Amino acid sequence: MNKISLKEKYVLIDNQWDPKIIGSVNDMDVKLAKIQGNFEYHTHQENDELFYVVEGELIMKYRNSQETVQEGEMIIVPKGVEHKPYAEKETKIMLFEAKDTLNTGDKRSELTKENLERV
Repeated sequence: MNKISLKEKYVLIDNQWDPKIIGSVNDMDVKLAKIQGNFEYHTHQENDELFYVVEGELIMKYRNSQETVQEGEMIIVPKGVEHKPYAEKETKIMLFEAKDTLNTGDKRSELTKENLERV
């Protein structure tokens, strides 16, 4: 049982849209990522996703709307909802996702990250 410094973990993340696992809670992974620019629309059919903004601003886009998530706020995207994260400037996020959640959900592309690194 050791505490985790988010600042120390973020230093280990070099690339945008490249989540890293920093811990697990039951059947959920706790992940950190640095994001900037557009991701892609995707859906997670079986799992909800929780996005917590540690630093910066996240815009969660949906096909017919969008939600701005500020530093210190979080948003839960329910399973089955198509979404596209976006950040104008570099933003640091924490994610809580089921262990088998693929970052691109139902799609595979150059953004897909499998076998995430634990830092």
